[in-house]
Amino acid sequence: MIQKKIKFIDFQSQYKKDKKKILPILNNVFSSGEYVGGKYVEILENKLCQYFKVKYAVCLNSGTDALVTSLIALGIKRNDEVITVANSFVATAAAIAHIGAIPIFIDTTNDLNMDATQLENVITKKTKAIMPVHLTGRVANMYMINKIAKKYGLKVLEDAAQAAGSKIKGKMAGTLSDVGCFSTHPLKNFNAYGDGGFIITNNKNICNKIKLMRNHGLENRDNCKKFGYVSRMDNIQAALLVWKLSQLPKIIKNRRRNAKLYFKYLKSKKIILPLEKNYEFNTYHLFIIICEARDKLKTYLKKKGIETSIHYPRPIHLQKCSDYLKIKKGSLPTTEKLSGKILSLPINQTLDKNDIITISNLINNFYKKK
Repeated sequence: MIQKKIKFIDFQSQYKKDKKKILPILNNVFSSGEYVGGKYVEILENKLCQYFKVKYAVCLNSGTDALVTSLIALGIKRNDEVITVANSFVATAAAIAHIGAIPIFIDTTNDLNMDATQLENVITKKTKAIMPVHLTGRVANMYMINKIAKKYGLKVLEDAAQAAGSKIKGKMAGTLSDVGCFSTHPLKNFNAYGDGGFIITNNKNICNKIKLMRNHGLENRDNCKKFGYVSRMDNIQAALLVWKLSQLPKIIKNRRRNAKLYFKYLKSKKIILPLEKNYEFNTYHLFIIICEARDKLKTYLKKKGIETSIHYPRPIHLQKCSDYLKIKKGSLPTTEKLSGKILSLPINQTLDKNDIITISNLINNFYKKK
């Protein structure tokens, strides 16, 4: 019997399911003639404010630019230090480096998020901000992070690229700091059909600064207040995201359902599951297990037709791009150890119960043979 192939992410199935909704939206935008800017950008920003219960939202062309413009709006300058983590997509640290600031990495806990207990060990006179990453859709320990930030007069911005809709103690990711930064890349739960991103904040000054930066620094077509960037979200992606935002609760529900199925059917003691604490609401952008013999398991699952991924196999501080920081291997022991044990299993919303049972049984059987 041929094993059914299970994709890690299935854009084709998503499009097939959503096609009837998407095509009329595209037709409306193309018929309007508004491609750069337009009414849907404003509509989306208003709806984001409603969804996150914040005063301001600014749509941008990527999650990376959300981070860059937010750092600038918070007053972070060249040679300032920004504390973050190394087990993230490279854009997290790149945003800090792009403005001439210095990324300072601290270790994580076993939940893959920033170890807030280590913050005070790395704060110096040059430290100006803390940038936690809500990895996999699980919110970092923002209450301790904010307490320490207040003590030292530091700004806090959340890299919430993977956490749209996630909560901790009832508070949404992105609303627990000076500014929350999100990506709407196609891989995200709240996804566009190309690059996109946005920020949310309750600070009008931050909002206005980022709005100015995203469009060349132009106050209007003929007057430039300050040199800016080209970081606008196009009207096409905005229109699609207006509809996608209405679908986000269902997407999150389906991914949480899949996570619960994994919790039920994954039985091996050779793996650690990303269990949810009673004060968390995780959206499971990723479902990462910590496991023994990770590479052999990944190869085994591939042979059985199961796509998996690793987020991320080499931490940022050990990448070539970070050589100039002169960080020694072994400086972030938990991050480095986990990078060799983490495996991301399929959890996308197109999967059904039988898919999750199949994957779980294969993993259980793999470890029975060990």
